Amino acid sequence: MQATRTETDSLGSMTIPADAYWGIHTARALENFPVSRRPISVYPDFVRAFGAVKLAAVRANIELGVIDAERGALIGAACEDVRSGLLDDEFVVGIIQGGAGTSTNMNANEVIANRALELAGFAKGDYQHIHPIDDVNRSQSTNDVYPTALKIALCQGIIGLVDELDRLRIAFAQKGVEFAHQLKVGRTQLQDAVPMTLGQEFRGFSVTLGEDHARLRETLPLLFEHNLGATAIGTGITADPRYAEAVNRHLRDVTGFAHETAGDLVEATSDAGVFMSVSGALKRSAIKLSKICNDLRLLASGPQAGFGEINLPPRQAGSSIMPGKVNPVIPEVVNQIAFSIAGAEVTVTMAAEAGQLQLNAFEPVIAHSLLQSLSWLRRGCRTLRVNCVDGITANGPRLDQMVASSVGVITALTPYIGYAAAAALAKQALSGDRDVADLVVEQGLLTRQEVTRLLAPEALSGAPLHTAPIPVLPPSHPQAPPPADR
Repeated sequence: MQATRTETDSLGSMTIPADAYWGIHTARALENFPVSRRPISVYPDFVRAFGAVKLAAVRANIELGVIDAERGALIGAACEDVRSGLLDDEFVVGIIQGGAGTSTNMNANEVIANRALELAGFAKGDYQHIHPIDDVNRSQSTNDVYPTALKIALCQGIIGLVDELDRLRIAFAQKGVEFAHQLKVGRTQLQDAVPMTLGQEFRGFSVTLGEDHARLRETLPLLFEHNLGATAIGTGITADPRYAEAVNRHLRDVTGFAHETAGDLVEATSDAGVFMSVSGALKRSAIKLSKICNDLRLLASGPQAGFGEINLPPRQAGSSIMPGKVNPVIPEVVNQIAFSIAGAEVTVTMAAEAGQLQLNAFEPVIAHSLLQSLSWLRRGCRTLRVNCVDGITANGPRLDQMVASSVGVITALTPYIGYAAAAALAKQALSGDRDVADLVVEQGLLTRQEVTRLLAPEALSGAPLHTAPIPVLPPSHPQAPPPADR
């Protein structure tokens, strides 16, 4: 039989596995919230952010004389173990929970207390020496700890995402250089338009990803503001008046982020606006990336009966019934990530709106929605780069043939042969599927040399061919550690 210990709270007693670092408050949450079947440990950055907040808190409490140095040092060592990932598997409460995150905060308090007890040579659950609430949670409340930890975790997630997004941007830019001389037919409303280069198309993908890199980075300073010291509703009850300043200073030191205590702690405790800002930036990035994936699927469609302009690297058999079929599975999975993020943005919006008075009780679903979106989008960017973009090739012969017979090419000749002659040539080219350049020369409108010059890639693309060095974007936060993952 499994060894157990008994713990007691205001509701009664419960039996806890003897080797568990969590305690009775966590055990009640496990009974009450068997909903998501996803423990908070699936988001390691979130768990480790709690370790950072608790470490800053205990250091502030030691500084202010609220906790003695010996006990505080043990709690601090336990917090470091949480930050290192040593205790990830002890964070077992479901990510979706009632109580505004109290169960998550108590899970952290109990794990840290029991690890500190273990380091001191005491048995787990022997809280007379180090208590989860009286010591680990001293000067704090779930209502200031949970949103602060979430903001730290989101900062880590955004740093990981923008770094991966930048690698994807560079991959597209490199393809832009590789395809700089390859002419193709541009399209508007899925109809043939004027010529461009395949390099311009891929460079455009790169530029739009760079814009989203910038928009995501802009959310970081918004997340640096926190409400530690607010305790329950923003009045700072039970905390030393000097605590807010001290804990902010220590939080800066622990995380490396430029944290700031909110100017109005009552407002900051009830406001979830920053989470909507992050969610909106994530949705923008995801939807734009999904549009790029739509374009890749179109450009690679066929390969015989579709556009067939580019070749995506084959990743797996595409059909259990059709031999030889290969599907664009990597762009497809990124599309689905974008659909999920769009839905999560609605969830975050509704949760932010549903807060009442001095607290928003729905931050757990906000946390789940944002942390999942960040991790999925980061992984999606990576698989798109590694398993798709890096291996894309141009179908040169097909592109050349389509440009040669495209009536869109005639637009470039209009200033030299006149609109009426160009329109007649377009009709003739369409009816006979003829090479436009040949028709122009045959009718004596221009010489072969003139046509070749006017239909050269640099002339048709309307700009110098983009072979310049790929621009480097600023780092998101060079001092911060990389995001945790599992």
